[in-house]
Amino acid sequence: MTAENTRIAELVQRCFGPAAAIDSILALAGDASTRRYLRVQLHGAGVPESAVVMVLADSGLSISSDELAVFKAPPQELPFINVYRFLRALGVRVPRVYLDASECGYVVLEDVGDGALWDVIQDLPPPRIAQLYRDAIDQLLIIELEGTRRRDDTCIAFQQAFDERLFNWEFEHFIEYGLEQRLPNPLPPAELTELRRHFTAISKQLDGEPRFLAHRDFHSWNLFVHAGHVWVIDFQDALLAPATYDLATLLGDRDTRLKIGSLEDELLDYFHAQWHLRGGPQWDRDALRRQYFACALQKAFKVVGRFHYLNLVKGKPGYLRYLPSTLRQIRRLLARDRALANVHAILAPYFPELRE
Repeated sequence: MTAENTRIAELVQRCFGPAAAIDSILALAGDASTRRYLRVQLHGAGVPESAVVMVLADSGLSISSDELAVFKAPPQELPFINVYRFLRALGVRVPRVYLDASECGYVVLEDVGDGALWDVIQDLPPPRIAQLYRDAIDQLLIIELEGTRRRDDTCIAFQQAFDERLFNWEFEHFIEYGLEQRLPNPLPPAELTELRRHFTAISKQLDGEPRFLAHRDFHSWNLFVHAGHVWVIDFQDALLAPATYDLATLLGDRDTRLKIGSLEDELLDYFHAQWHLRGGPQWDRDALRRQYFACALQKAFKVVGRFHYLNLVKGKPGYLRYLPSTLRQIRRLLARDRALANVHAILAPYFPELRE
């Protein structure tokens, strides 16, 4: 037995008592983070059939995204645990934490299966897909509305915000890795200036919007279908953001529009109706959509920059497969606003998907 397996066996017994025994330990597919996940099959009286062990890359106390490092002092608690406690108290469906052993690099979690929302919807008819995405929106609105009402400044999410600085950081991430690091020649200075002028305008626009509690990565790979309902994972980067930021991620990230594009209007209307039914501030339908499309465009540029970064810097080329659909999303969103015609004209020579 490896040293790690011996440690996991000790953690399992701390969680479930001496009757808990391990049948197998299986590595699970991860996403872009440095954390690893293991499924532990169990047996024993009163013991769950399985649990998931999160293996931290280090102490885990640092914020997982470098651009969120805005604190005067390092966090004193694992951000995942800090945000988990708050979301669970709200009634958000998050996997239960059986044991926080982050001081030695592990967290033991409830197992909610392998059914990422994106995978589950592949063979479903549109009505069932819409139903699951409505369920996801219901969870999102608990986070946004109830979470914001019950603000608790001991929750790390309320200590950081998607502000002009962070929006601009992500646009610069796109310029550096989506353009400069992969092109043979530098962009003409005039083109860079024009891009930054438009990107800064979008950042200022979104910075001026009211902020609500947000998950930040509320996409179909961070939502799992378990026992017929949508559950939320990977919430450690939660922060304050415009209200439609997570919605734009849910309905437009990676390949999502390939599957649910025809449902976008219906789900936007559902979000709008539920926003008011749940006591959200009055919000005109057109104003909501303007903010939604601005968030979707900003997020799409961030994704292009991030996935090229993962390839060029982290040696993870697998995410490049999502770029064609993301670039088509950018083309669609740029076409909605004549003021952004110059952005399209500057970028089209560098991305075939913008010329289709």
